[in-house]
Amino acid sequence: MLIITTLVAALCYSLATWMQWQRLSTGPNDGRGATLRMLGAGAFALHGYSVYQVLHQPGGIDLGFFPVGSLIAWVVAGLVLISSLRQKLDNLFIGVFPLAAITALLSITGIEEPQAKPYAGGLIAHILLSLLAYSLFTISAVQAILLSRQESALKHHHTRGLVASLPPLQMMERLLFDTLWAGFILLTASLISGVVFVENLFAQHLAHKTALSILAWVVYAILLGGRYFLGWRGRTAVRWTLGGFIVLMLAFFGSKLVLELLLNTP
Repeated sequence: MLIITTLVAALCYSLATWMQWQRLSTGPNDGRGATLRMLGAGAFALHGYSVYQVLHQPGGIDLGFFPVGSLIAWVVAGLVLISSLRQKLDNLFIGVFPLAAITALLSITGIEEPQAKPYAGGLIAHILLSLLAYSLFTISAVQAILLSRQESALKHHHTRGLVASLPPLQMMERLLFDTLWAGFILLTASLISGVVFVENLFAQHLAHKTALSILAWVVYAILLGGRYFLGWRGRTAVRWTLGGFIVLMLAFFGSKLVLELLLNTP
């Protein structure tokens, strides 16, 4: 059942991605928006079932590399779907849906040995805050890439295709920094909860993850401070956004990749 559900979810994500790609040439008002969101919502629901089954094991919760990747992609897909009901963000589907499909499929391949453990409530809260923060910063990274392309296209007077279907440049920047602020608040709460609930935050297997997470927090703090006090925007904002995301990605997945897949350390 898990395999079938995941395969159908990946298929729905793929179809929705293809449909959104087609809409780049036909325009956002081609009447297929409702069908696209229904496909995305169906994929999201099926993916959610897959995530639940993969994470919940007899010995506890499996927070291995691929299960966590699938969970984050699922949260990102849900956030983008909900946000697209209020804002013109359908083009984010092109990046988010394939990522969700790939991570969902990888989580059921059996490449990684299950690493289920029981977790206390406070630690679960810390993990959820971390995952939500990372999900929002993933969305902001995709937004930053789109913003960069939009700015470059407008500078060269290329106003068709992707650029024509994006919100105005100022709105894109505002959406980017709204997402960054939300992610920054959650990352701050995650670091504080880590100090409170994690017994030894700087233990050998957590030191690099903690250090990189703090470094990412500093990068985002500088970016948001630069925006507020110096009016940073455009390429400067894009570079700092992507730089912070790369550091945070190394904190979340770099440590997991090295410890769990290469060194086989739980």
